[in-house]
Amino acid sequence: MKPQYIQYKPAFKARYEKLTNWDVFSKISKTFLRRSVRINTLKRSIKEVKSRLEKQGWVLTPVPWCKEGFWVAHKTGRLDIGNTVEHQLGYYYIQESASMIPPLALDPQPGEVILDMCAAPGSKTTQIAQYMQGKGMLLANDYQGIRLQPLGINLQRMGVTNAVMTLGEGRHYAKSKIEFDRILVDAPCSGTGTIRKSLKTIGMWNSNAIKRLNGQQRQLLETAFNKVKEGGIVVYSTCSLEPEEDEQVVTWLLEKYPNAQLQEIKLQGLITSPPVKEFEGTTYHKDIEKCIRIWPQDNDSEGFFVAKIKKT
Repeated sequence: MKPQYIQYKPAFKARYEKLTNWDVFSKISKTFLRRSVRINTLKRSIKEVKSRLEKQGWVLTPVPWCKEGFWVAHKTGRLDIGNTVEHQLGYYYIQESASMIPPLALDPQPGEVILDMCAAPGSKTTQIAQYMQGKGMLLANDYQGIRLQPLGINLQRMGVTNAVMTLGEGRHYAKSKIEFDRILVDAPCSGTGTIRKSLKTIGMWNSNAIKRLNGQQRQLLETAFNKVKEGGIVVYSTCSLEPEEDEQVVTWLLEKYPNAQLQEIKLQGLITSPPVKEFEGTTYHKDIEKCIRIWPQDNDSEGFFVAKIKKT
């Protein structure tokens, strides 16, 4: 079905009229999402990969907040950026530009022990590995065996040599004796920031699912916070624009754990909107303004929410 024929549910419209400029949001959510890639410096330099693609007619426009990221278009109108030798060789990963933000906020360092709690299919996992430069240990976890297949393929294709895949629900890491320097929780969510990529999200949306996801997200975030070292960092992110999945989850953790401190996220060139401080009678933590909320209209991208939490 063409985007112009997709109808928003009345309850969805009423909710988002309270959260953002509905006319702008609803319009851009039905437009084409431009493609972007992240060049994999584990295998080749940015300069070399960029040059190889440009010789094939691809036009690469830098993503301001990620030096390895580029929006891509072809001089002839081609859309198959995945149909190149360079892609098969793992010289780049097809990754939405806003999806590059959580690993940047995590700021992985070579030699650290890091957990990606919800890793498949591997876009953020391989980005973390890229910044680790093959040094240290990266645990890439997911909860379904069928999801480990694409994760494993992508880790191999991108030349990641310091990752171990694990299978299980993220909350089960609470029983692990491993302490991590950094943990990424890119949590399962309602995906309302990804409408441009998946129009079916509009039809699937319902408020009951949001409440169920909130409980799961709290479990994952709490597990991560308890398993990170003192002084360590947890990044919590979703591609949802629902306050109950974003600001409310982070507020819950901050109120339960006094040693959880939000950190500011500053990425040059990234346009962000203020986090939601109050919604439908619920007021969120005073430090919630340090989180970043990205609407699709801010950067012509997907919508995203990202929080950076330090354990003190």
